[in-house]
Amino acid sequence: MPTPFPPYDPNGLDESDHDEGRGPRLREIPFRMLIPNLITVLAICAGMTGIRLAFENHIQLAVAMVLIAAFLDGVDGRVARLLKAQSKFGAQMDSLADIINFGVAPALVLYVFILDQARSFGWIAAIVFAVAAGLRLARFNVISENTTRSAWQSYYFVGVPAPAGALLVLLPVYLGIMGVPIDRTTGFAASAYTVFIGFLLVSRVPVFSGKGISGGVRRDLVMPFILVAVVYVSLLMSFTWETLTVTALAYLASLPFGARAWSLKYGPKSRQSNGNNPAAATEPTSSTDSKDDAEK
Repeated sequence: MPTPFPPYDPNGLDESDHDEGRGPRLREIPFRMLIPNLITVLAICAGMTGIRLAFENHIQLAVAMVLIAAFLDGVDGRVARLLKAQSKFGAQMDSLADIINFGVAPALVLYVFILDQARSFGWIAAIVFAVAAGLRLARFNVISENTTRSAWQSYYFVGVPAPAGALLVLLPVYLGIMGVPIDRTTGFAASAYTVFIGFLLVSRVPVFSGKGISGGVRRDLVMPFILVAVVYVSLLMSFTWETLTVTALAYLASLPFGARAWSLKYGPKSRQSNGNNPAAATEPTSSTDSKDDAEK
């Protein structure tokens, strides 16, 4: 029996399908192909719920929902690769969801909590951040379509990634929940900070990603590594806003060091030291792998 819904094709219809008016070649789609998309939908729901909670003055829950949306968005791509369920449809849906989760939701939560103290300036700052997140994601989609990449792109992002931008831009909310007074002065300061983070998103500042780190953990460092992770999670659960504040400040403090490391290894200084052998900084690498969600 025909249904009013169009058939689902994870990778789109080819030209012959369009010419003959046929649906997908497969009558049934494996359920594993739908799991990443369901996770993306849950991330959208969390982001939208965070906006609603912010307007209802449940700021702590609103921030929690935005962070949950960011977590789910980071999970869906990895689940897709684990299940071998990557698809063009999922990639496009994930990018569109990121506009809500990393652009609109943080901007509105921030505006409701503190930016409204700056009136029109606060609203302009929220718009700037949301648009910057959209531009950042659009640039990522364009870069991901390139068949070749420079060697340094395996180790560095171009600008601050959108998930990290959402974490950073909510810093005034963390401080406000911890007791920093919310008034007109802090509203203007938060507006300036929001615009600054927006510019970091669309900038060309090289940000160390850690993607290119290969190999495993040394056997003698496994236990300390696990203990550090446990301590961090415990602090995040017990002192949530203090831990998020320290995390955001530490990330901001690391940006100059990452940019300097890039300059020494891949920038003009490295080309001068390499002389007539600039291949180390421009060696193309294949980009056929699935896109890394953390780079968005």
